[in-house]
Amino acid sequence: MTVIDANRMHEIETRYPEYFHRSFRQRFGGLMILIATLLYSLYAVWFFDLPKLFAEAHWERVGIYLSQWVSYDVQPEFRIEDDGSIDIRYPRFSPLGDNPHPDWLVNNPDGSITVSISGTSRSVTVSKSETIVTAHGVSVPVDVSSGAPKVVGPVPGWMTVYDDNVLADLGFAGNVSISVDRVKIRKRFIGWANFIFDTQSSFFDKPVREVVSLIVSGPRIKPDQSNLSLAFDDIWNNSEWQHGDVWTKLFQTIVMAFLGTLLGSLTAFPLAFLAARNITPNRLLNQILKRFFDFLRSVDMLIWALFLTRAFGPGPLAGSGAIFLTETGTLGKLYSEGLENIDNKPREGIKSTGAQTVLVHRYGIMPQIVPVFVSQTLYQWESNVRGATIIGAVGAGGIGLKLWEAMRTNANWENVAYMVILILIVVFIFDTASNALRHRLMGTKAH
Repeated sequence: MTVIDANRMHEIETRYPEYFHRSFRQRFGGLMILIATLLYSLYAVWFFDLPKLFAEAHWERVGIYLSQWVSYDVQPEFRIEDDGSIDIRYPRFSPLGDNPHPDWLVNNPDGSITVSISGTSRSVTVSKSETIVTAHGVSVPVDVSSGAPKVVGPVPGWMTVYDDNVLADLGFAGNVSISVDRVKIRKRFIGWANFIFDTQSSFFDKPVREVVSLIVSGPRIKPDQSNLSLAFDDIWNNSEWQHGDVWTKLFQTIVMAFLGTLLGSLTAFPLAFLAARNITPNRLLNQILKRFFDFLRSVDMLIWALFLTRAFGPGPLAGSGAIFLTETGTLGKLYSEGLENIDNKPREGIKSTGAQTVLVHRYGIMPQIVPVFVSQTLYQWESNVRGATIIGAVGAGGIGLKLWEAMRTNANWENVAYMVILILIVVFIFDTASNALRHRLMGTKAH
């Protein structure tokens, strides 16, 4: 065991004062950061009134919207006529088409109609005098023979009785609204209805094998058009899913991002040489260009899009212009900072040979900056594909506008899901491609 005397201890303290005489910040800095973070969190809770916000939020809508992303419903309506007959009607744009005969609807010998909502566990039987709702292991009759619907027996928790109708909530499977003269049923199905062919298509409601057979070797449905061409037209012009319009708008978004990023990089590249202090030794010009870059990128892309849609009208031109202005500022700053951080030795060596300025830049600067510039530009392009979707919602064209229109109806959430998935796929592809190109240019391995 080594014993350190007072002189040795004093010598160690003198040599390493940062360990023995720590400042107030060093001793209590971590604790102060923790306290500041806690105080800020409490302030944010008070400022945004988070308890009230969470208490009044409509959390039930989350489940409703998510279910509508992956499902669709059919809404038959049963009208009880004066003669006791039951007339079945469907909405005008029913996913079942103009002449539906679903197998989950059965006409009984006694004149009643039974609708299977979810197998045999949830069903509705409609007759002229009563409607029987079977769910959760019980069957509840609702008398409709008098002036108002009346539940016979105890009212279960999943039923709500109003003055003129009774509402039965059957969960995800659907619901039933019962009044004296009509019964409305909402039956939910998993999947996307008529995603390939809509109800107006000649291939609608045909089995896959029959559709393939018609396309490959079947007789022409329309004498002046092949079945393959007809099938493509029906898919592309699907009135419910609008594949043609969605894919065209998606391509517009990609072109907007590409054009805006390309023009921004081409404009920022020469300006960055003028803004870099070590390339252009003119302080006034350096500062003017750098403040110009700050101005362009400090105005958000969304704000630029709003300005340009007022100037040029809605469309992809406004979107491309908004990306161009933002990217000129962003890439100009990145490029100029990259130039200011280059190794000046190759440049000085070439300059010492008496080479012209263009050759000095070509051989002394470009080999150092090209991989970095291309990497930064690819990353911005990938980011702008996402940004172009957002600015499309304010009228700048592309799939963003289409997405906003679908969300605004509050009824086409399956179409919203379709477009979101397409956007995710495109972003994933561009992310993968740009990462591969960046790693190749930088000479590193992709993980």
